Amino acid sequence: MEQFQNNDLVYVDDDHFDVTSFEEDDGFSPRSGSTFSDVDSVDSDFDDDFELSKPKTDTSALEAKNGKDIQGIPWERLNFTREKYRESRLKQYKNYENLSLSHEDLEKECKEVDKGHNFYKFQFNTRLVKSTIVHFQLRNLLWATSKHDVYLMQNYSVMHWSPLLRRGEEVLNAARPIVPALKHPDGQTVTRVQISTMTVKDNLMVAGGFQGELICKYLDQPGVAFATKISTDENAITNAVDIYHNPSGSTRVVTANNDAKVRVLDASNFLCLNRFTFPWSVNNTSVSPDGRLLAVLGDSAECLIADAQSGKVVSNLKGHLDYSFASAWHPNGHVLATGNQDTTCRLWDIRNLSESFAILKGRMGAIRTIRFTADGRFMAMAEPADFVHIFDTNSDYSRGQEIDLFGEIAGISFSPDTEALFVGVSDRTYGSLLEFNRRHYDPYSDCMF
Repeated sequence: MEQFQNNDLVYVDDDHFDVTSFEEDDGFSPRSGSTFSDVDSVDSDFDDDFELSKPKTDTSALEAKNGKDIQGIPWERLNFTREKYRESRLKQYKNYENLSLSHEDLEKECKEVDKGHNFYKFQFNTRLVKSTIVHFQLRNLLWATSKHDVYLMQNYSVMHWSPLLRRGEEVLNAARPIVPALKHPDGQTVTRVQISTMTVKDNLMVAGGFQGELICKYLDQPGVAFATKISTDENAITNAVDIYHNPSGSTRVVTANNDAKVRVLDASNFLCLNRFTFPWSVNNTSVSPDGRLLAVLGDSAECLIADAQSGKVVSNLKGHLDYSFASAWHPNGHVLATGNQDTTCRLWDIRNLSESFAILKGRMGAIRTIRFTADGRFMAMAEPADFVHIFDTNSDYSRGQEIDLFGEIAGISFSPDTEALFVGVSDRTYGSLLEFNRRHYDPYSDCMF
């Protein structure tokens, strides 16, 4: 992963996000295409925003149906239309690449997708919680544990948002000293942690930090169970964390770090069970549903499949043209999806890994996040900004939906019951959390509702 200094929590505004800003005569000037945050106080990231926010900043499905922009952008007051701004964005956006390889033949190989479907319909957008991003290449910063419980990063805080109550609260403040409750040989107090990645599963929240920190908190218990710096390497940023069950049913935590190591911890006592070393910085890992295989992606055009128990590489996946940052397994365990800075997602059949069986193309940027629904029916992939794509797996990924918005995407997550899709948008003015609800097929009326 690209290394850069980030001593202060100043959210990413990189040169490669060279886009036209919104401009309005009355001085209303939000910007899209970069992530923004004004960090006035590290002690209370949420309370001030909550008090200053007004109900009119939110958008409901009814308001959207009546013509309001789902993000609340007042196009009628701007100097250009939404269509013109989209056209400008597509022309000016610069996708970040680490490898300058030719993409000339790539688009010809990509699958043709009918994008005119509407699998998930817009339900609600709130600006009472606002996603933020620490590193422009890392976007796993939003997780839904139910359709009523969403966790996201906002500055130094992990926030919980209830779509049912439409209320948010701070779950973890990483600016203050975090003293682990569990007596542990590797436990240590950490403070001012710039959270670069996070995940929530089975009542356990795990967050990784910009300086190699690891924080583990049980959501039904006060305080933090375990905290440490898992590496003293100068370039030790924790790029990804995951929670999984091994074949015996035990819960494990796996971390992917820029020091080229993958670490596996026992979630019951947070002892480190294994350390696997790879030839390059590891940007992302994901474990197969049966807990046996580990997908390892990093600063290489190749992706690896390793034995989750031993770390031994069993397959090399070749085809991508740049570094990879996202992966996800279909619940059936037969399909692995990998997302790359070459703007594609490749689909691999684990029973025949000689080549990918499909290539799905983004609109303008790298594929930074990939998620499957728990029933395996849909797969969503998010670009760094503006676009989330949903594919119907039952159609062999040939039918799709394109969610078109403006702003950096901090993360996407389906609810476990598959009924909701949440999208976190990071932007100085329009940072928000969007909710989309699954449409269902009615065989009697032969339509979606």
